[in-house]
Formats: sequence, C-alpha cells, structure tokens
Amino acid sequence: MTRDDNSDFGAGGISPRWTSSAKSGVGTALSPACRIWFTLSHGILNEVYFPRVDCACTRDIGLIVTGPDGYFSEEKRDTESVVTTIEDGVPAYRLINTALDGRYRIVKRIIVDPVRNSLLQQISFEALQGSVHDYRLHMLAAPHLVNAGRGNTGWVGDYKGTPMLFATGSHGVSLALAVSGGWRTASAGHVGISDGWRQLQDAGQLDPQVCHAANGNVALTGEIDLASGSDTVLLSLGFGNRPQEAGYNALASLQAGYEEAERSYIRDWQAWQSTLLPLDEPRAPPPELNRYRISTAVLATHRPLSFEGPAVASLSIPWGFAKGDEDLGGYHLVWPRDLVETAGGFLAAGAPQDALRILAYLRAIQEADGHWPQNAWLDGEPYWTGIQMDECAFPILLADALRREGALTGDALLAYVSMVERAACYVVVNGPVTGEDRWEEDGGFSPFTLAVEIAALLAAADILEIAGHDHNADYLRQTADAWNDQVERWTYVDADAATADLGVKGYYVRIAPPDIADGASPADGFVPIKNRPPADSYLPTARVVSPDALALVRFGLRAANDPRIVDTVRVIDAQLKCELPQGPLWYRYTGDGYGEQADGGPFDGTGIGRPWPLLAGERAHYELAAGRPNMANMLLGALEGSAGPGGLLPEQVWDQPDMPERGLVFGEPSGSAMPLVWAHAEHIKLLRSLRDNAVFDMPPQGVERYVKNKTTAPFLLWRFNNKTLQVPAGKRLRIEVMAKAIVRWSSDGWESESDVETRQNGFGIDVVELATERLPKGTVIAFTFYWPDTDHWEGVDFAVTVTDGE
Repeated sequence: MTRDDNSDFGAGGISPRWTSSAKSGVGTALSPACRIWFTLSHGILNEVYFPRVDCACTRDIGLIVTGPDGYFSEEKRDTESVVTTIEDGVPAYRLINTALDGRYRIVKRIIVDPVRNSLLQQISFEALQGSVHDYRLHMLAAPHLVNAGRGNTGWVGDYKGTPMLFATGSHGVSLALAVSGGWRTASAGHVGISDGWRQLQDAGQLDPQVCHAANGNVALTGEIDLASGSDTVLLSLGFGNRPQEAGYNALASLQAGYEEAERSYIRDWQAWQSTLLPLDEPRAPPPELNRYRISTAVLATHRPLSFEGPAVASLSIPWGFAKGDEDLGGYHLVWPRDLVETAGGFLAAGAPQDALRILAYLRAIQEADGHWPQNAWLDGEPYWTGIQMDECAFPILLADALRREGALTGDALLAYVSMVERAACYVVVNGPVTGEDRWEEDGGFSPFTLAVEIAALLAAADILEIAGHDHNADYLRQTADAWNDQVERWTYVDADAATADLGVKGYYVRIAPPDIADGASPADGFVPIKNRPPADSYLPTARVVSPDALALVRFGLRAANDPRIVDTVRVIDAQLKCELPQGPLWYRYTGDGYGEQADGGPFDGTGIGRPWPLLAGERAHYELAAGRPNMANMLLGALEGSAGPGGLLPEQVWDQPDMPERGLVFGEPSGSAMPLVWAHAEHIKLLRSLRDNAVFDMPPQGVERYVKNKTTAPFLLWRFNNKTLQVPAGKRLRIEVMAKAIVRWSSDGWESESDVETRQNGFGIDVVELATERLPKGTVIAFTFYWPDTDHWEGVDFAVTVTDGE
C-alpha cells in the first residue's frame, strides 16, 4: 500500500523558501527550441526556469551521499566546490565538488539540451576513501513549479517503462527526473515531514512506500545505482505542459546521450560569441577569467529566443533563502530601465540586432498612454504598479542610439516614430517630477531622472524631425531647455554643516521634495547628515547624497569639470565611498535601507544598504569623461574584482568584518541579486568606452546644446505640478495646462488685466506665454484661469515675482 503524506504525515510540508541568490553560474541553450534556463550555487543546481525565463520551477537539485555507520553528507553543505566553464564564453559548466572530510569527489558537467526541453547533468562519483561500493548516492530535488513552493504534487512513476520522478504544479507545468540505469529506489514526500532528506537522516535509506505527496511543498528523492560498476551517470530533467510530455523529454535526452548535446550547445554559443567585438583583447597581465565573455554570456542567458526581445533583471531572488511564495517575481521580471541598459551592453559589444529586438519588445508592451510599467512579466503584464519617469524615457534613448549606430534607419526608423512620440508625450505631460527614483523608492526631483528625461526629449526631437513632425520636435527641445535651466534650482543646495570641512560651495542632492515644484528651495526642510549614520537615525528630511548626480555628465547635460559637479563628487566620496580589497566602491545614497541587517541577517523590508559594484562602473565613466582614463581603468578592476568565483557580478558586496556563519566575507558578494544583468551591461559598456576613449552611451545632443553652446530657454515654465514663484527678468512666463483655458493676468496689482487664450499643441497640452520679458525686477505677476469647457473660474490667484536675470 502506498503511504500518502496528506493522511499519514501531515498536510503540505513546512513553509517553502527559495535559495541563495549568490549564483556561480547561469546558463541556457542558444536555440529557439530551448525554453529552459538554469542557475548554479554551492556546487548544485538552484532555480531552473521553464517555460519562460520569468517562471522558476525548482528550488534546488543536489546530491546526498550516505555510507557505513550512518555516514551522511550533503553536497551543497559539505563539499568545497570549484566551478569552471567548459569553453570560454559558453555557459556550460564543470563542477568539481570535493567532500570537506576528504571521503569523495563529485564531478558534474551541466548543459541544456539544445533540441528539447531537458536539462542534462553528467555526474561522476569518485571515492577518495574506500571504494565506490561503500557509498550510496542520492539525488534530492525540490520542485517549485511556476514560482511557488506550495501547490506542488510529486510522485514516483515511469514513462514507457523507464522509472522516473514526477511533479506537477497548479499552473499545469510538469517535470520529470530520470537517470541512466534507472533509480535504484525512489521517494516523494513533503518537505520537513516525509521527504527523502529526512528519511536518509533518520533511517539511512529511502522508504519506497512514501511515493506520493499531494498539494504542498514536496521533495523528490532517487537513489542512483552505483552498484552497476559505472561511476558516471546521466541525469535528465525534462519539462512539459503535462507529465507525459516531461517524461518524453527526459527519456529522449537520455537516449540521445550527453556528448552530442554538449557539442551542439557549445557550437551555438561559440558562433554567437564570434560575431561580437573583441573587447577581450588581452590586458597585461592576462585575466584569470575572460570577464568580457562572461558578461556577454550573462546578457544573452537572461533572455528567451522563443519570446523575442525581453530580458529579465536577474535569474535570482535576493535573499531567497528567507523568501517564500509571497515573492513571486524575485528579480526574474522585466524592468524597462534594466532592459535598455542590457540593450546598451549588446550595442557596445557589437550586437545591434540583439539591441533592436529589445526595442521591438518595448514597442509591443508600451501602454496606450505612452508609458511603460515599472516592471512586468514577459508578456507585459505589470507586476508592481508604480510608474517611473526615467523608465518612460529610456526607450527613447535606445531608439536614438540605434539610429546613431546605423541599425535603425529609413522605414525601420519611421516604424518607431509613434512609440517615441507617445513616450515623449507621456514625459512632457507628467514630468519632470518622478513618481519614484531609479531605485524604486522616493519621489521628487532627481538629477538622474531629470538627466534621462531631458536627454530623451532631445533625442525624440531628432527622431520626430526626421519624420517631419517639426512642430512637436521644436516643442520637445523647448521643454528640454526649460527643464535643463531648472536642474540646479530643483536639485542643488548650498554647502551645509555636513560639508563645511570639504571646501565645497554646494552639491546636488539625490531627491528634492516635490514641494520644490511650488517654489520652495531644495534646502528647505532638510536636516544635514554627516557620513553614514546608523540605520535607526536615517531621517527622511535629510539632504541625501547619491552618485546619481553623475548622470548629469553621463547623459550630456553638464561638463565633467563643471565646478558644481566637481564639488558634488567631493561630497559623494566623503559620504559614500567605501574602500575594499578590490578597490573603491560606492553606496547608493546616504540612509539607504536596502541590504542586510546590522547583524548580517537578510533584508526583510528594512536593512542597511551595502556598496554596489555597478556604481564603480558609473564612476569610471565619469572619470573617463573627465579625461582620467587611468582612474577609469583602476575602477574597472574594482568592478571586476567584486565578482563571485564564477565571474558573476553581484548587486551589492559585504562591507563589514567577515561573518562566516552567514556566508558574508568583506568585499565579496552579499545576499543580494547575483548576477545583476545591469552590472554586466555596464561592464561591457565600460570596456567599449575605454577602447574608444570616450563614453560609449553619452547622448550627443545635450553635449552640443548645453555644454558647448550653453543654450537656455527664453521662458520660464509654470505648471500646476511645477508652480514656480519666480521668473528671471528678461524671460517670458510660459503657462502650460492640460485643458483649454483663458488666462487672466495682471502685472500692476489688478489695476489692469489682460486675457490670453491657450492653444493646444501636438501633445494635447494647452500653452500660453505671457509677455513678461520687459517687466522690471520686483514686479508681481498675478494670474488665474477660466475653464470654458466646464464654464468656471479657478477661484484662486497665482503669483510669480520677477527677479534678477540669470
């Protein structure tokens, strides 16, 4: 009789968790037939994704070794693992896991079958003490089908007479595990209650009567037959929409064998890598790892060829060992910002068609009003509900970069005019205040978002002009000029007590509160913070410093030697720079709460931000723009030196003394996402920039307009979301509203008044300019609105004072 865990051992199993985000490898096959992606950590498989790169289907798959006298050794905990790629630039892996007690060694080669939905592990077991026959080898797998540990059902069965372990989930996706020679014994139980790990711990062997576990957190365990005399076996993990399809794929791959699948897998990757620019030309001394090819492979691994265009931010779940089913998305979601950065990496590597496919995908998932979701599943369904203005502007910059590279011209360019125009419309209607900054946190005026918005408006103007939309192009440039004029008023503050000893006159802040739109100074309500305070003293009203201000240089709005930028860099280094063994890295901003707890515990909604290697790449680009390539090269070393053993770049690194009990080592990856695709894209762009001795992705329009020609707007812009209180003498006051209006205004205290009717432009914005350019300093301009469509007056007077000219 078969024991059913639901009745005999309690229902469901313990609460499911994901696993470590510290990946040592990620891989997939470069074949449209492939719908599997895999990750490695601690010498074993972690999350395997099917049928889409945003659908995690396993927690982990590893081995357990048992032997005489109750010997029990778990591969992921009790071995030292060395991971290498089988070929340079190919995410096919060879793992050598040696037992810490010296008793055995396991060697694995891992690939995805390029012609069917199966993942293959060629496994060799070597006894270092005693003989093979002294040991028993077991595979332990934790299905988490379609992003959930709950709701899985597992059982022991067969496909066409071949013994297999099966699991299926509530979304209908199934997996099957088969091994050459068949399972010697097998079990399917609930985790923490009747799973194979517990059986082997308690009894030293599997209980074949525990062969079905329904609707819970389940584990599949099978004993690999070492008694046959062969020390090498092939383990096949097949997937399908039904158990039978999964079983077929697993068996077909077993029958076809490993060698030809590996040759085909490697051949496809080498063919793609051969099309890229040779940015891995040897540096002296030659690198231990070809980090350029690792980065290009990471970019290509995070996208599906069967679902053309998207790429997820990371095949990981930050602090996954503490996360359960409530975190459906992890980082395996599409962020438009990260996706454009990924496209930039492809473009820098000489793969414009890969970047063009990303742009095509972005066009397909653009919302009707012109914006993009904050993040989304592959099919464009939003996951989070926020809207970030830089993410609405970034795709415009990608379209323009492809145009300037010659990859998007003629009719192909014209096909994207509607996308660009709708995106630009959303930006000009809803900007310049960001809903949240690029870190999905605070809202207000952000130098980073402003830089992206302004650069994107100029880029969009060029594209619209090519399409003959001259009036809209002119308006975008005018708006960009007006916003650029206000960057300092919105985000620059005078030196304070926290920066008095640095010899600076002022600096750009990370986020200025939205009430600055009503005319407040960016310094109003700020409490200065010196250096990095402990987490409990972070103040939301503090002047927050961030490397984000360097975006003003990266996107071409300010010169690298602008005194305000130079002073800000000094403040950034004083408050955010962290010296580590690999070189300097930087924190995101003062008071960052996204990172491990003070005791090294996982981020749980609160924590302390740690240094980001990505920011070393951004700083290196600034140094290159400032004419310091040697410094940029040093920072390239710090970026590359932050990678894990397999060359993958993490989101953050640990900045405190070692905590070996938590796996945290000073200067090495923390529990955040690894790899972070954005960091690998930045790495590729930095290599290209260093080769060209110029910042690869700096848009030229802002440099020409603002750095070289010092262009300013002849007017100051007033909106309900940007109610300026002052206009410089010599400038007109432009008023923009979102409905037809008559503006009644006066410059003499309502002794006299004038009515001016707005005119709607091509973006649905009603615009009027008041002739204020000849009014003397001190004049108070008063105005109000009549709304003809609803036949009512605003009922409030607004005032703007003429001040000294700029």
